[in-house]
Amino acid sequence: MLLGAVIAYLLLTVLVGFLAMRWVKSSTDFVNASRQLPLFLSSAALFALWFGSETLFGATSAFLEHGLLGIIEDPLGGFLCLMLFGAFFTKRLYRMNLLTLGDLYRNAFGRKVELVAAGFMLLTFFGYIAAQFVALGLLLQLLAGTSLTQGILMSTLVVTLYTLAGGMWAISITDFAQGIIIVAGLAWATWLLVGDAGGWSTLVSHTPTEHFRLLPAADAQAWWHYLAAWMTLGLGSLPSQDIFQRMNASKNEQVAIRSFYLGGIFYLCIALLPLVIVMAARVIYPELLQGDMQQVLPRVMLTHLPLGVQVLFFGALLSAIFSTCSGAILAPASILSENLIKPLWPKKFNDQQFLLLLRLSVVLMAAAGCGMALMRNNIFELVGEASILGLVTLLVPMCVAVFWPKSAHPLPALLAMFLGFLSWLIFEHVFQTNSPALFWGFGASILAYLLGYLHIYLTRGTKKSAPKDA
Repeated sequence: MLLGAVIAYLLLTVLVGFLAMRWVKSSTDFVNASRQLPLFLSSAALFALWFGSETLFGATSAFLEHGLLGIIEDPLGGFLCLMLFGAFFTKRLYRMNLLTLGDLYRNAFGRKVELVAAGFMLLTFFGYIAAQFVALGLLLQLLAGTSLTQGILMSTLVVTLYTLAGGMWAISITDFAQGIIIVAGLAWATWLLVGDAGGWSTLVSHTPTEHFRLLPAADAQAWWHYLAAWMTLGLGSLPSQDIFQRMNASKNEQVAIRSFYLGGIFYLCIALLPLVIVMAARVIYPELLQGDMQQVLPRVMLTHLPLGVQVLFFGALLSAIFSTCSGAILAPASILSENLIKPLWPKKFNDQQFLLLLRLSVVLMAAAGCGMALMRNNIFELVGEASILGLVTLLVPMCVAVFWPKSAHPLPALLAMFLGFLSWLIFEHVFQTNSPALFWGFGASILAYLLGYLHIYLTRGTKKSAPKDA
């Protein structure tokens, strides 16, 4: 019964994607849903942005081991990112009427910077897509008895099909429908498990006291890692095409801004439910904590809940991860098509040719993420590395382009991206320091831009913006 319901859900998801094809007549329809999303669809899309594998598997595992300090990166960092983007970036970026975030780098710094930024953006997505495929593979392994490899391959096929068919329209519609399933499934499961565990007071008494601390110990190294956790997703995901794409699909500026606040608050509230579920698991099934922490959440559902709740809950799990995964595939596919292939292609594309290119790019991104998922299986690490890369390479030039466009110049932007990346790489893999490597990378990116701009200012004596053909 449970397996049959899961298969039916997968088929229904693909069907929704193909039904959404009726709204996809152009490349703009495919990428940004023609900027027609109302508030409820736009908010649902932002809620579903990160409510996937890291929240359900990675964050619950980290909470079991480290308490609230283990979930600073996600969901707390994800909530911070949505609030910051809504408050400071949405109004300015929405008015620019861009197709992708890569277009921002082209308009501000020129073609060379656009190509380099697009390359770094693609790198930030491979690990993120892989994390979703690993989570889906784990679920199918539990529910259908497949191997992890088979589960990853099956998941890749399903997600690719409905993303390929309906683009942003399919993602937005399924995000809304799946959001309803997510809330219902998690709320029902949480209610039953908390009651069977003896109530909230019992859960608190069986949870180590230090798990409820929100601030680290009073030593410098702990605080460095604490701040790094906030910055990883909170700042590192700001220069991300999937956030930009959801913002850009809203039907007007006010809807775009409000959807960030509503989506962010909704995301934080619902993301706390899986943490309560694993607190109940500690009481009812302590033996599950001896194995892979990433599997505690789904295993307690299979062990404890009645069939009807299992069907709804695992529908919620699949919903959450499919929503995140589909958006994570479409975003880099848009960057690959618009900001890498299109500028380098010797002939111009008409709109239908570009739409075909977008769909081919979806297949390429899905295949790349699948390949990485087959090689690496740690969800939390895959997502964290993706966000750090955006922080140390893309954030500084993005902030310049949005807030100080008159100081935009290609040389400082290129220096900021390359030196930020190299500094992070060196301190992550060569030198061991008390502070996380992302601080060295981010600091180097800021310093490189300032020094590069100072060099331009002193040698040319001007603050002119970069030429568009640079």
